[in-house]
Amino acid sequence: MSGPINDGGPAFPVTEGALLKHPGMSLRDYFAGQALAGIKANYELGIICSKVPKMTQPEAIAIMAYKDADAMLAERKKRAGQ
Repeated sequence: MSGPINDGGPAFPVTEGALLKHPGMSLRDYFAGQALAGIKANYELGIICSKVPKMTQPEAIAIMAYKDADAMLAERKKRAGQ
């Protein structure tokens, strides 16, 4: 992948209040977390991820979750133009 990763911007920004200003987590991280919950809840996907050569199960699952997140961001971008 070349160029910067589209992180979708902040998912839950807090912009008011002197002590509360925080950009929030990225939308990409939020989407990956949601995908991760589904992957971890699906026993069969965990087994598939454990069979990836030269990679631990957590690494394979994390890669899958971020690929899902990137696909969601790409689809979101396509639909924003409609």
